[in-house]
Amino acid sequence: MDFKDCIKFATEQKTAYFATDDNGQPRVRPMGLWFVNEKGFYFQVGATKALYKQLQKNSKVEICFYAPGPGGELGKVMRVTGKIEFLDDFTLKAKILEDRPFLKNMGITGPGDPRLVIFRIYPGEAYFWTMENSGRESEIKRIKF
Repeated sequence: MDFKDCIKFATEQKTAYFATDDNGQPRVRPMGLWFVNEKGFYFQVGATKALYKQLQKNSKVEICFYAPGPGGELGKVMRVTGKIEFLDDFTLKAKILEDRPFLKNMGITGPGDPRLVIFRIYPGEAYFWTMENSGRESEIKRIKF
């Protein structure tokens, strides 16, 4: 397995379960992945959200993508850990407004709106988990990106 497998899995699943630290209290929420490439996993958040404030205080995160197995059986998990990097890039902000028009309906006025925050997880590492390697997570190959 290599990072191309991570890109494929994340792109197919689209929803990441995103864990942050809120003054020592773990917080988890589902988030829609915007895209992933060799430079990391890209997301968007509003500057007024608690998530944004948590990321400003602690840039270390863990996310998880899950693909259920056939017939409701336990499936496959990809866990990703890393640091986030905020991206103040006008071109990326214009592109996300094109890809996610609902952001305009939420009051975002354009790529220069300070409430529009884009970030990526990079650098980091990922690994895949299934029931076959349950209890042996430390033996699973980590994929650095």
